[in-house]
Amino acid sequence: MASGAKGQNSGQSGDRKGDAARAERLRAALRENLKRRKLQVKGRAEASGQATSHDSAGFVPDKSKD
Repeated sequence: MASGAKGQNSGQSGDRKGDAARAERLRAALRENLKRRKLQVKGRAEASGQATSHDSAGFVPDKSKD
């Protein structure tokens, strides 16, 4: 049988009874994780004396000044 066989869960929410509640719990957990990670970055930047406005790659915002 092919991978799209009948009765197989395709990974999309809404296929089963509790999927909506699970999806909401996952969204809330992801939001909390993002808040926690942002606070960690801010705390590390303050501890090292760096400005808090930077991108994750570590590029300096005003790089064009030469």
